[in-house]
Amino acid sequence: MSATDDRSLAPRLTGGLALAVAAGHALPALAGAWPALRAPLGIEDRTASGNGYALTFDDGPHPRGTPAVLEILAAAGVQATFFLVGEQVERDAALAREVAGAGHHVGVHCHRHRNLLRVGPAGVREDLTRAEDVIVQATGCAPALYRPPYGILNSWALVLARKRGWRTLLWSHWGRDWEARATAKSIAARATEGAGPGSVLLLHDADDYSAPGSWRRTVGALPLILEALGRRGLQPVAP
Repeated sequence: MSATDDRSLAPRLTGGLALAVAAGHALPALAGAWPALRAPLGIEDRTASGNGYALTFDDGPHPRGTPAVLEILAAAGVQATFFLVGEQVERDAALAREVAGAGHHVGVHCHRHRNLLRVGPAGVREDLTRAEDVIVQATGCAPALYRPPYGILNSWALVLARKRGWRTLLWSHWGRDWEARATAKSIAARATEGAGPGSVLLLHDADDYSAPGSWRRTVGALPLILEALGRRGLQPVAP
């Protein structure tokens, strides 16, 4: 092969390598939409025990949504998991402390609520570190669970979560409660359809990154969800 041929081949090899690196970086993001990818990547979407079901709430704390959810959970004697946003904890550390003080599990969602496919390695590290520091300072709890915004991971986030000893937990069922067209009944129906032992339910106790007022519909759906799953003999458990 001539020197000219070598030079013409090099850009193609470099381009191919770049595409492979980019694909590897983005592969974990597909796990949100493609559940078959989750287990091979070490991403969970079931309760650790395989029993009961786990209620999880993203995006809080929220000054109105979170207290309303906490009130319903307290009345029902139910524990849930709250994936907290660092910038929201900074705005209301006392409310984050109240969540943990009520006996609920606390996980890391993020510091800033962004699609991680648009964030580089240093940005991901800074975001998770800052979120963890803020959450620990506010709640006194060391998080053991992680869920990225929108359920979209990248390879850096997945590796950093593992290094911190966090379980990366997505969900098996959701209510799509962030949508403007959602209703309490539609949220409850979606969240419970096909739910059984080991299911992890995704809900939101805040509307900062969702349709305005969406937390109100989640609050309306929560008793319906508890009732529907209770009729199936299912009890809320730790994730």
